[in-house]
Order: sequence, then structure tokens, then C-alpha cells
Amino acid sequence: MSHHGAGGASGAPGAGDNLEYRVARLKERLAAGPLAELGVRLEVRGEAVLLTGTVPTARCRDEICRTVDEELAGHRVHCDVVVADASSPDRAEDLA
Repeated sequence: MSHHGAGGASGAPGAGDNLEYRVARLKERLAAGPLAELGVRLEVRGEAVLLTGTVPTARCRDEICRTVDEELAGHRVHCDVVVADASSPDRAEDLA
């Protein structure tokens, strides 16, 4: 799990409401954007945001984490996005 961002803006009055709004807009942006990653979830956890999911490539994961960090600057972001293993198996499956 990676920790991104800083907690600086989270103590301001109304910051929680602002964070909820920013996260909702970011969810829409990720779903509609060039990455179109519907398998990635953003959740507000207290004063931090948890980013989870599975993506097809490391490049995709890095772009999503960077986008979230930029959009939520000033808030702590925990990026726990994993890359799917799409490699072929190295041995035959034993069905017995």
C-alpha cells in the first residue's frame, strides 16, 4: 500500500464535505476518461481517501494514482491498486 498526499487541508472547517464532493467528481472523471477504469474504487475513510482495485498494467496503475494525487492535493491518499497477472500458467492445471 502506498501513502500519497498530505493531511494539510483536511483540518479546515467543511473539509470533509469538500473531500466527499471532490471524490465524487473524481470517480466520474476516472470512469469517463481515457483510462475508463470502472474497477477502481475511491472511498473516503475519515480524513483520508482509499484507492483500491485491479488494473491491467503498471502504467495504468501509475496514471490512476498520479491523477488521484493531483486531484486530491492536500489530502492523504492510500493507493492500494494492484496489477492483474495476465501471464500464461507455467504448468498444466491438475484437475484430479
